[in-house]
Amino acid sequence: MQESHLFEYAAIRAVPRVDREEFVNVGVILYCAKKRFLQTMYTVNEERLRAFCPDLDIPELREHLQAVEAVCHGGAAGGPIGLLDIAGRFRWLTATRSTILQSSKVHTGFAADPSAALQRLHALLVL
Repeated sequence: MQESHLFEYAAIRAVPRVDREEFVNVGVILYCAKKRFLQTMYTVNEERLRAFCPDLDIPELREHLQAVEAVCHGGAAGGPIGLLDIAGRFRWLTATRSTILQSSKVHTGFAADPSAALQRLHALLVL
């Protein structure tokens, strides 16, 4: 039997008009300290997003999502935040902000395989 590990995750939300507080989930960030795992998985469903907000700048949204991915991977490509330790990067990514891309509150779970948990959460929350 495989050992389960505590993980934390948050949904990534596209929030075209912050003043309306309406959003569409576009991705998930998952962090597992024990496995030193920090990854994101996202899907930009243009048809769904255009139905939600016809004037949403999809290329800009993709750029922001790619930046989240770069921070998850760490290193210089993630800018100054990418140089933080893995826990610091996760906390920065899930901090409350008022921008086009926001995260949900952080939730927890247990899984033997964080990558499989990320895929499951992505299918459940985004697709």
